[in-house]
Amino acid sequence: MPHARLRSRGGTPAALPGTEDTLRRFYADALGMTEIPKPPVLAARGGCWFAAGGVQLHLGVDPGHRPSPKAHPGLRVAGIDAFAARLASHGVEVTWDDNLPGHRRFYAQDPAGNRLEFLEPDAAAEA
Repeated sequence: MPHARLRSRGGTPAALPGTEDTLRRFYADALGMTEIPKPPVLAARGGCWFAAGGVQLHLGVDPGHRPSPKAHPGLRVAGIDAFAARLASHGVEVTWDDNLPGHRRFYAQDPAGNRLEFLEPDAAAEA
């Protein structure tokens, strides 16, 4: 499979308490991120943190969590086709969108229903 890596992000997803194990499988297995320890005072609140490259993604827990149909973190990647293939191989639906000039991008959802945007500048846009 071609190389893929996260480069930057924006936004922080949330999840229902007790869903951390499902989220760990998604973010570690499907996205290839590494779980990193939360500071002890924050670990008691639940949730989990992940890192890949220079990117950290903090997943909080919220008893009233309802995923937003629009709000989402944007994950800038290198090797967007590899990310799409990796997610699809884990059974994640990938929805391509060509409405952002100068970028290739797609959307996917994590197991908590959080919308995630994956984008990579077009080679021509970076030249």
